[in-house]
Amino acid sequence: MKYFFDLRLRGLAAVVMLTLLVFPGSLSAADTNTTQVKDLNFVFLHGMGGTTCTLQNLGDWIEQSLPSYAFLYEQEHPGIRVKLNMLARCYEGYVKIDQWAENIVESIETHFKGKDNLILVGHSMGGKTALYAVANNIGGLADRVAAVVTINSPIKRLGDYYAPSGGPVINYCSTVLLGSDEGVCTSVTNYDSAADGKWVADNKDWLAFISAEAAPLSPKFDRTGVDAWPRDMDDGVVPISAQYGDGANVVYYGEYGHSEFGTNDDPSEYLANQILSYVFGYPLECCLPYRSGTFEHSSDWLLGTDYWNDIFGEDLVAEGVLTHYNESFFKWAEWEETIGELIPGEKRSSTLIRQTSLPLLTRIKNVRWVTESDTTDARVSLNLSAAPRTTIEAEWAIYRSPLLPEKSRRAYCEVNITDGTPLVAVTQIDWLSENVRDVRVRVWSEAQSPFRWFKAEWHTFFYETRILKLIDKIPATDYPAD
Repeated sequence: MKYFFDLRLRGLAAVVMLTLLVFPGSLSAADTNTTQVKDLNFVFLHGMGGTTCTLQNLGDWIEQSLPSYAFLYEQEHPGIRVKLNMLARCYEGYVKIDQWAENIVESIETHFKGKDNLILVGHSMGGKTALYAVANNIGGLADRVAAVVTINSPIKRLGDYYAPSGGPVINYCSTVLLGSDEGVCTSVTNYDSAADGKWVADNKDWLAFISAEAAPLSPKFDRTGVDAWPRDMDDGVVPISAQYGDGANVVYYGEYGHSEFGTNDDPSEYLANQILSYVFGYPLECCLPYRSGTFEHSSDWLLGTDYWNDIFGEDLVAEGVLTHYNESFFKWAEWEETIGELIPGEKRSSTLIRQTSLPLLTRIKNVRWVTESDTTDARVSLNLSAAPRTTIEAEWAIYRSPLLPEKSRRAYCEVNITDGTPLVAVTQIDWLSENVRDVRVRVWSEAQSPFRWFKAEWHTFFYETRILKLIDKIPATDYPAD
């Protein structure tokens, strides 16, 4: 994913750097009169089996980018200085969530003693545990925290998702850890952090970063050739729908792997700037649900593989049933029909014609739009034919293309299989057009036959610009002048 950073922010950053180069004493002069300081106390929490290295790149980008944001804030708030403090420690990476939370609190008390208004930045299990520790006020932590930032965290219980071969998720987790599990698999499998996240969102602030592959069966993040979640879009470790919950300010940052930001500067720089935009009150593009639905398919009785290509997110314009009976004893009969209607000011999308009568004795052919060039004309012309003494019947539906309001744009889509037999898959997902206001999505799926089937869900999301300005909730503290 290519990131389009806010050009205004980049311009402001350039002005700041130029000011510092031309007038190197400009900041220090202001500092000599500063008597109040706003501390940004970042605590970085790695995930299962991780180390501080996972979050080091993100911390470096925050440290590198902060001066530009701080300079602009200090110019608008004379007499206040912004100070960055960071804590990054290693924790036992395989213990249950309650023990992990206690370890975090102990570390903060030991190495960040006296620091309040903490911003907990947790990756994976670190984020899940941060929500748990704050919502359950482990060691009195709730009063000391201003916000929680989660990155690719397993918020929802993973036991609700389909693991490879359909076996229990906890067994799969334990196998992957090769005996290192000391309770963490129980926590990620059975503990749902959605309620913790809702409490943090309602009483503090919760910013959730999410990412995933482009389709459930995409091989992009397969580990050793195995898709960890073959029926869900995932980042190689956590399904995308498990990475957030109600109340979160959700930011989708692209098709990146679970820990890729730790070594890839592109997502790391993006996450750092989004976190600082969240802190200092610059526009943040959060993802909100737009439309959703379900679909299902069943393979036939012939050996092989059945394939489907569906379009979702459309609006129904008109629907009906066509029926004709051929009274002749000797000749096939033909009929020409026009279905649908004009939809002034709207654009047609697609038509669905489904023959429900015997295929060998009845036929539908020459299906076309009445006016090819006029997209507001949703009428369809078609020819039907039937053998002697036979009835042809067909169900039809015509859809229009819904568009988001002006200046709005789509964010991403999720598709996942919720039930079905083995040997079924969603292989590809794509937007139907390049128009960023068009939320129609095309889904390719398949099932090996005979008699295999599946049910699936689809969800589309759009961007909403939010300005949160966390720094206004952080009080300034009197400090001795430098």
